[in-house]
Amino acid sequence: MLTIDDFSPVTLDDRDFFLDLLRRYPQQHSDMSFTTMACWNHYANYAWARLGEGVVIMSVIDGEPTFRGPIGPRDPAALEETLDLAVREGCPSPYYVFDEETLAWVRSLYPGLPFRSDRDFADYVYLSSDLDELPGKHYLTIRRHLNRFRRECNPIVEEIGPEDLEEVSEFLAKWCEWRHCEESPVLAREKEAVLYAMEHFAALGLSGLMIRAEGTIRGISIYDALNDDVALIHFEKGLPECDGVYRAANQEAAHRLAADYIYINRESDVGVPGLREAKLRYHPHHMAKVYIAQKEDLAKRNEGGQING
Repeated sequence: MLTIDDFSPVTLDDRDFFLDLLRRYPQQHSDMSFTTMACWNHYANYAWARLGEGVVIMSVIDGEPTFRGPIGPRDPAALEETLDLAVREGCPSPYYVFDEETLAWVRSLYPGLPFRSDRDFADYVYLSSDLDELPGKHYLTIRRHLNRFRRECNPIVEEIGPEDLEEVSEFLAKWCEWRHCEESPVLAREKEAVLYAMEHFAALGLSGLMIRAEGTIRGISIYDALNDDVALIHFEKGLPECDGVYRAANQEAAHRLAADYIYINRESDVGVPGLREAKLRYHPHHMAKVYIAQKEDLAKRNEGGQING
């Protein structure tokens, strides 16, 4: 029987193991990225346990455990153990599914088990070519803003190398000062996550770019691969001196990624209205949705009969 004691904290030393696992069982949502787990571990307290040939992931936020998986071969017995654990140890909403195929499989085993979709945490996934080329009338306003930004700020775009990490960290300190990170728990957590990414840039296999104006970094974008087809933008930051730097970071990252990835995942809007409007303005190709099962429903999941498969 799977128990809490079977879980070990996710650490940077687990990266090779997870990269191999996620290569064999590709994921669609940013929250299933190893880089996400590593950078946000201070907040979400990720842990993992082997179960059969798969892996179950636990996250504990504000003392409330949630579970996902197993990631691995379709194993109804392992799923049953995971759901049992979610009922015994989880919070009121303890079980998460991050892709449509897994959702369909779980529903085939438990036809009466309801899931709700959480729009606030659905990732925006765009065609890389759209973000790179900004084609047609839908992107006309964005193209105009970018042209003005380039005229007025005369930016220089550079890849982030090991020699730049200290300067990027100094830029992030300025960004936090401007955004008053210490006054906002959300921004304070994000500051810790992005600084972790800078401190472990090479070990995490990250890539990125910086945009300079008048010799000073004005914006950055940090990214890696979510799977063979999808790149994931983990962090995108800009200072206010040059209006349009966020749009420029978006397009410049897409320009570098479009040759290798069909799609770019730009994460969720976490329910922030202004952020939602900004992300919708770029016309996502699709959303990578999140589905959640409630503890009371999980506890009754077998009452209508289980389909073994």
